[in-house]
Amino acid sequence: MTASATPAYRRLSVEERRTQLLDAALTLFAHRAPEDVSLDDVAAAAGVSRPLVYRYFRGGKQELYEAALRSAADELELCFTEPPVGPPTERLGRVLDRYLAFVDQHDAGFSALLQGGSVCETSRTTAIVDEVRRAAAEQILLHIGTGRTATDRAATDRPAPQPPGARLRMMVRTWIAAVESASLIWLDEEKQPPAAELRDWLVDHLIALLVATAATDEETAAAVDALMAYERPDGPVATLARRVIPRVNGAARLL
Repeated sequence: MTASATPAYRRLSVEERRTQLLDAALTLFAHRAPEDVSLDDVAAAAGVSRPLVYRYFRGGKQELYEAALRSAADELELCFTEPPVGPPTERLGRVLDRYLAFVDQHDAGFSALLQGGSVCETSRTTAIVDEVRRAAAEQILLHIGTGRTATDRAATDRPAPQPPGARLRMMVRTWIAAVESASLIWLDEEKQPPAAELRDWLVDHLIALLVATAATDEETAAAVDALMAYERPDGPVATLARRVIPRVNGAARLL
């Protein structure tokens, strides 16, 4: 008697099956707009029947889409989580590396997520996307607003900084909106320039916004002073300064 070539069937637990269906849905939503993905597509990708998909997602495609979106949002939020160690702009570079890798991986799905207008878009899906934006802003503000690592703070008697004010918070939210727009343009432009160049430009963009805001906002000025104290001579701030200063020297005649 010969052994069968067909692998033995293994019954999945409820959680395992739900995860399998979500993974299949995420793969499809990553490359196609939500309205172009059917439950039959999800069932085929997962290797199960359509009724089985309904058994786990009784709200049909809308419930499945929202669950997949929540899963993707959780993953995206993790992209912005970075230990407060080392120069702030270098931390930001690592955050952007993870973020752009997520954009690259999710491609068309990322565009559909941010551009809206999908038949699957509801107040719940909008709230999920806004939650990611708020979480990203809080993480960026954490690094900008401290200027000191957790180890540094523990070694001093100085209190932790106060929560960021309106101007600094608005500036960061503006930068995050610019990052989103740049990501969508990057996808439209066939992912050019290379991700590393886009990352560096986005870091430069934040530095420039910080400096411009610091000119009229004392809180931002203090945050910039603290940030500068932890930057390296070969880091993003110094590199940008060396490139910009010769360009703006001509403005001296206007003073």
